[in-house]
Amino acid sequence: MFPKCELPGGPKFLEIDAVDRVFPTPQGPYIALKGIDLTIEPGEFICAIGHSGCGKSTLLNIVAGLDRASAGGVILEGKEVRGPGPDRMVVFQNHSLLPWLTVRQNIALGVNRVFVHLPKEERRQIVEEHIDLVHLRHAADKYPRELSGGMKQRVGIARALALRPKLLLLDEPFGALDALTRGRLQEQLMEICNHHQISALMVTHDVDEALLLSDRIVMLTNGPAARIGQILKVDLPRPRERLTVVNHPAYYRLRGELVDFLNRQKARKQLQLARAKGLVRQRENLEKTTLDLGFIPLTDCAPLAIALEKGFFAAQGLDVNLVRSTGWGAIAEDLLEGNLDGAAVVTGMPLALTLGMEPVPMMTALTLNRNGNAITLDRTLWEQGLRTPLAIASYLREKHLALGMVHPASMHNLLLRRWLMNLGVHPDRDTRLEVVPPPQMVANLSAGNLLGYCVGEPWNSRAVAAGIGWVAATDLDIWPGHPEKVLAVRRDWAIAHPQTHRALVQALLQACQFCQVSENREEVLQILCRPAYLNADPVWVRPGLAGPFRTGTGTEQYTKDFHVFFGDNAPQRREHLWVLTEMVRWGLVARPADPEVLLDRLLGTEVFHAAAAELELPVPPEPESPIVFADGTAFDPQNPWPIVTSPA
Repeated sequence: MFPKCELPGGPKFLEIDAVDRVFPTPQGPYIALKGIDLTIEPGEFICAIGHSGCGKSTLLNIVAGLDRASAGGVILEGKEVRGPGPDRMVVFQNHSLLPWLTVRQNIALGVNRVFVHLPKEERRQIVEEHIDLVHLRHAADKYPRELSGGMKQRVGIARALALRPKLLLLDEPFGALDALTRGRLQEQLMEICNHHQISALMVTHDVDEALLLSDRIVMLTNGPAARIGQILKVDLPRPRERLTVVNHPAYYRLRGELVDFLNRQKARKQLQLARAKGLVRQRENLEKTTLDLGFIPLTDCAPLAIALEKGFFAAQGLDVNLVRSTGWGAIAEDLLEGNLDGAAVVTGMPLALTLGMEPVPMMTALTLNRNGNAITLDRTLWEQGLRTPLAIASYLREKHLALGMVHPASMHNLLLRRWLMNLGVHPDRDTRLEVVPPPQMVANLSAGNLLGYCVGEPWNSRAVAAGIGWVAATDLDIWPGHPEKVLAVRRDWAIAHPQTHRALVQALLQACQFCQVSENREEVLQILCRPAYLNADPVWVRPGLAGPFRTGTGTEQYTKDFHVFFGDNAPQRREHLWVLTEMVRWGLVARPADPEVLLDRLLGTEVFHAAAAELELPVPPEPESPIVFADGTAFDPQNPWPIVTSPA
């Protein structure tokens, strides 16, 4: 049995303190690691993950004492690590067994050297115990040439553990093994570490392996000068089994964070390589090149994902980090506090933040997409025959049930209200409209907390596919071609970064153009479904994007116009004026003293025109004609205010 690691007079078991590692090269010093700070507690399993060349193995070697830090140091139980020792044992990807020794002899070699003070029989018992520990009793007298790859690695693990180390160091020990063998060894390693409370630091490229084994995952940025970019706490219960772990509700959230980090590092590496090769247009006048942009995991975040993955950001000299959020309230707060440089937001959010109780002037210079929403109702209404507008209206007025929308300033709220009014249902008197984050819509519908909701994809298709909802209307049945998501930045940010703002709009405009081409839709779909974005099966995202939109009523429609990303991306005054009048109508904001001045400051029309001109894209004159809705009524931007009084 292994003794538990106790801390003799110190609060930390292992402390990596401000470690730098610099290697001399003919071209000058190469900084592999910079400012690495990390502590490991007794019995804790840590995985270090990152792309090749980020210094993971270098860090492991420094902790093992096989290499020395250029600055900083490593302290184990209060003593500085100055060289290798039996208190830290390494298991390499290459098992490194001595071919002329049997399994038993390979394990005994280290035991006899380290525990020379122990009686021979006790040393023999240690060896035999560890042969059994890794289930190799049947192969104890075999030579390495007679063993499989997985068996050789088990010998390597037994050899390391037999010295009863305080810290086990593993450098991709299962990287060369087949999936089945790797899975078995991972389970054995977990069992051993959990049972004996062994502390471990492991280097891996495998995201799923890290999530299965770790208490915490240390994510390293790209080299040179790699640092710890993020530490992810894996709060999955122990003991762990692979099937239980992948079915845990938090698993895909954690996996998404890991993959998102690695994707961002990959994109930055690609940008660095492109710059080195002269493939990136040099924009010496960019005020800022590293940007954080927020988004919600919805199908219409496609322009941001495509701009990153297809290199449109990089081509403009921008290093963009896409920050995923689960709710529009969080996006708004991060914009207000300056935590984000910009975000893809619901159409009315720039107005709402500009006119809020603590107003922060915003600007939008780009419409990212049009359409893409639907109103989904509980499937039981359809099954009970409540399918006509008259029947639905009567039911809503009688029951006074809750309907979900994603944000008060969203088109979802305003279009849902318009749809209800056309049914003869007052949104605030006959129903309760509640704000629900998009990813939570389906769960609330299933639980009976909502009768229905208005949301973007894929959450309508998910309800239809699950058999719990049906689509009563889409936004094409209310206002076809309405602006759905827009790019929002703080106005003071836009003033301080005019060239960066134009480059950002230009990159996203190119991405919108790419997304619109039907031949590209399948690629867009596959990118969107990655863990960094929607983290979804393509079957849920394809409807309306790369295939017909299913309503759950026996019809398939909108193979072309359900999601529109390009063709009318300039911010339109008349559209934002309609949004403003509706927000005033429903008491969401007060009527501004001078709406024309407000819209002049809100809409970055000149920024859009400059970006479009550089891309040689034609920009038609801004329409001043009335907006005509699907029901035949119209909104006249020349005479907007008589209609804004709230209905009785």
